[in-house]
Amino acid sequence: MTMTRTRPGDDTAAATPSEIVLDVDGLSVEYAGAGAPVRACTDVTFQLRRGEILGVVGESGSGKSTLITALTRLQRPPAVTTSGHVVFHPQSGEPGIDLVPLKPRALRALRWTSLSIVLQSAMDALNPVMRLGAQFVDVLRVHDRSMSNAAAWEEARRLLGLVGISADRARSYPHELSGGMRQRATIALALACRPELVVMDEPTTAVDVVMQRQILAQVLRLRREFGFAVVFVTHDLSLLLELADRIAVMYAGRIVELASAEDLYRTPLHPYTRGLRDSFPPLHAPVTRLEGIPGSPPDLRALPAGCPFAPRCPAVMDRCRDILPPLLSHGDPDSPDARSVACHLHDEELIP
Repeated sequence: MTMTRTRPGDDTAAATPSEIVLDVDGLSVEYAGAGAPVRACTDVTFQLRRGEILGVVGESGSGKSTLITALTRLQRPPAVTTSGHVVFHPQSGEPGIDLVPLKPRALRALRWTSLSIVLQSAMDALNPVMRLGAQFVDVLRVHDRSMSNAAAWEEARRLLGLVGISADRARSYPHELSGGMRQRATIALALACRPELVVMDEPTTAVDVVMQRQILAQVLRLRREFGFAVVFVTHDLSLLLELADRIAVMYAGRIVELASAEDLYRTPLHPYTRGLRDSFPPLHAPVTRLEGIPGSPPDLRALPAGCPFAPRCPAVMDRCRDILPPLLSHGDPDSPDARSVACHLHDEELIP
């Protein structure tokens, strides 16, 4: 395998603690049911710097979607955030705002202007009976009461142009657009009020590879132009290796490794991360036999006592079956590219 790209986050690699836009600490989310509650996210902790792209990757059922709905406070019963904090730090320098206890009215004031989301299915995100431009106008005028209807329509056309959609398409309905155009329109809509943080939930899943590349290129270009930070969720690690500055690998509701894209590609520490990396073919390398990860993800209702990856791990040890490894720093925790891993293979190298 070879990795030839230049990391998109090189210009943000030296960010200082004062440049943190989102601070997530000990976030846990459970789903209530007839029996015992099911914990879909457990003790998730990370920081996101301004202008940074953080990728979140894992198999289906690893807790990715639960995490982002908790971050954006879009979760609905039976999902409940049971512990932890999600602190948003405005660029204005105002005190950080914990999103977890916020009331709906306070959340509405932050949405679109401070944080927004791009959903996986554009047809679910866009109103099918409203013209595309009218949906932009609604967002713009709600958050800027002084904006006239004509000015809002003009801004809608400009925003569509940013993502490569002709201005005359503002009068179209969503079903009149191609899948790629709809997805790009939702990205433009998320940027309508210049948010500081954009959460993207697998925005390229429903489009072909060519359109996927176009969308990713536009995300990077818009990020450079507007400076927003991104949490990008996907099951495709190969995509994140090209797009993200840092990547959080999730398994059974926990982050099991957090590192720069370069480190994760060249020297993955967790066996699960290594399995994900080795399960996709390289474009420029000799033909090799691909190795998948045996078994299936665990049932969250009956997790093993130790490491949840132990039944599938090729390097499992006795203590893995009995002791849950915590997520601890590997190397210098104060480095801009500090990495963390939850694996007993690296216990002696970890900093408690």
